[in-house]
Amino acid sequence: MDLFLIIVNIAVLLILIAALIVMNKKHISFSKRVFAGLGLGIVFGLVLHFTYGASSNIVTQSTAWFSIIGSGYVKLLQMVAMPLVFISIIAAFTKVIIGKNFGKMAGIILIMLVGTTAISAAIGIASASGFNLDASSLMNGSAEQARGDEIVQRSEDMGERTMPQQILDLLPANPFLDLTGARATSTIGVVIFAAFIGFAYLGVRRKDEKTADLIKTGIDAIYALVMHIVKIVLRLTPFGILAIMTSTIATSDFGAIYNMGKFVIASYVALIAMFIVHLIIVALTGVSPVTYLKKAAPVLLFAFTSRSSAGALPLNIQTQTKRLGVPDAIANFAGSFGVSIGQNGCAGVYPAMLAVMIAPTVGINPLDPSFIATLIAVVAISSFGVAGVGGGATFAAIIVLSSMNLPVALAGVLITVEPLIDMGRTALNVSGSMVAGVTTARTTGELDKETFNSKEQQDLAEV
Repeated sequence: MDLFLIIVNIAVLLILIAALIVMNKKHISFSKRVFAGLGLGIVFGLVLHFTYGASSNIVTQSTAWFSIIGSGYVKLLQMVAMPLVFISIIAAFTKVIIGKNFGKMAGIILIMLVGTTAISAAIGIASASGFNLDASSLMNGSAEQARGDEIVQRSEDMGERTMPQQILDLLPANPFLDLTGARATSTIGVVIFAAFIGFAYLGVRRKDEKTADLIKTGIDAIYALVMHIVKIVLRLTPFGILAIMTSTIATSDFGAIYNMGKFVIASYVALIAMFIVHLIIVALTGVSPVTYLKKAAPVLLFAFTSRSSAGALPLNIQTQTKRLGVPDAIANFAGSFGVSIGQNGCAGVYPAMLAVMIAPTVGINPLDPSFIATLIAVVAISSFGVAGVGGGATFAAIIVLSSMNLPVALAGVLITVEPLIDMGRTALNVSGSMVAGVTTARTTGELDKETFNSKEQQDLAEV
């Protein structure tokens, strides 16, 4: 009987996918198909959840098959993420106007990424304090204890590393190993390696323009090839979101979410507040935050469902260039740097909230000005090198809590609501990198206002 019901569930998902295919053939816009996939996934997930139960064998087996589409899609995006980071950084060096905007562009992007992370940390501190969150008062069952032990082990594996040692860890001793994503800091390692190649290209350009033109032609060819692969994968976005959302809703422990509701609410208050800050920054640059929100919605939605900043990178860059009018060079830098530097949600809000929650358990007043100032500084500095894939927030939390001499094990009490909160964190991460791109382009006078203000939104999956 169970097997029959599992087959029925798989058949229903395939029917929903067929409906999305029909929408595509009728030339319904990419954005509408993405939102349709989200809506259908939520409804189907709720039906499975309340019909069989989140932990039932039928739901477990059904979502295992669903993951071929959902998790498979995320893996395909992660497949192209590292090559895209690498070639995007190099290509960006071939597109900037050297001596005029290069230094200004890179500086503004880094200031925006790190600066907004510091602001997000302050907002996280305020939210945790305002809701009077205390880690010692949270539930601490077997799952939470196991997660705490895992975090402690991971912290021990990282070792008692000083800040200088952590900075050294960012440097790529073997960039080809980093291209495989073998280290927690592999992404920033690839960024650094690509930057060295970019600067080497600039050196060749100054001495031998003919050779530099040949190099640029090769880089452009590889970039075009990678972007074509990206566009092929992006066509699968509505199907991936449908499967991901169905599995997420069907297997969510609503009871645990209810019990941890105070922390969930506090987290989303902080995340929404920081997102409003993003919109204010966009408005201060002289462009419409409403237009930004409308055009960024598809990539933010994908980031929300997939929980992968690196996976969202292709959509991120495409959105900046095709919809927001950001030049290729700036979009590539902002998107690629944003994957591993200054992630507002995972490296800003989350570790700051954890530190405030955990501080009272060891007799520290989290409202002490010196504690707050130190925490914000540590969060901003440690935001370099946070991986843009699942687990990046844990990596950031370990660094921050260890630097503040706070017990890392207590972070395990949040395991039951981690996926739910991670969805909002990831969307905020991606928004932060796009805001950095828009702000930089506007500041340097390179933002294409016609594209930004255009009501005709180019299909991100268009090849």
